Amino acid sequence: MKFTKMHGIGNDYVYVNGFAEKLADPAAAAVTVSDRHFGIGSDGLILILPSQTADVCMRMFNADGSESEMCGNGVRCVAKYAFDHGLTRQNPMRVQTGRGVLTLALTLGDDGKVCRVRVNMGAPILDLPQIPVEPAGVRLSSSPTGRIIELGEMVGEATFVSMGNPHATFFVDHLKSIDLAKLGPKVENALAFPRRINAHWVQVHSRGEVTVRTWERGSGATLACGTGACAVCVSGVLTGRTNPKILAHLPGGDLELEWDQQQNSVYMTGPATEVFSGEWIGEL
Repeated sequence: MKFTKMHGIGNDYVYVNGFAEKLADPAAAAVTVSDRHFGIGSDGLILILPSQTADVCMRMFNADGSESEMCGNGVRCVAKYAFDHGLTRQNPMRVQTGRGVLTLALTLGDDGKVCRVRVNMGAPILDLPQIPVEPAGVRLSSSPTGRIIELGEMVGEATFVSMGNPHATFFVDHLKSIDLAKLGPKVENALAFPRRINAHWVQVHSRGEVTVRTWERGSGATLACGTGACAVCVSGVLTGRTNPKILAHLPGGDLELEWDQQQNSVYMTGPATEVFSGEWIGEL
């Protein structure tokens, strides 16, 4: 199997050109190739496939083999690969995802290759059953947009948003006090979340700037989460903490986010980087 390793601000995946390669069991392949000691090493596997409704189609699998609806950093890399490798030359480009068809505007570097991508991530989903969050698993807080999660010794107020995949945002005063490895799995697997959830802890520096730490369902702590950053942007506006346009600092780099409330669309802008290509010669 030929593959290309790519990342969006450190959120790295193994990409396979589904126009030329076939995988009988992509879920199992994701577990194998994602292993950082015995595999290629990644947060998961992404297939770039033909589409009848868009320029290309993306399927994304987490490191544990579970399939996710959407990946914001991943879709930027899909667009870069598709353009740079000649699968399509459309700009803007339309990519079919589990979230639906998204439109991506590509910025080219001096070498004619894609260096940055602005993605229309669509409308945020705020209805608890659609996210999905079991209303019985959380309780209302004093804030109309907040819900209280109780997990043993952990009690936290979260704002829930889906960007095609589910997110819980916790605003905190000091990120350094958060034990991500301890809290992340508890939130991800709480009974209130029937499809598990991505959890984000956020420190607000100003109305236009935040820092985010993320625990992704199926992958654990990651250097960045694009859909999560979009959910953070929406959550900041809903709770009155930030403006609709923010700069989010993640461990792997920065993302520019904007919630256009008139159009009810969230826009995410960030880089996409190709690292290397190779061929997997083992069994998949």
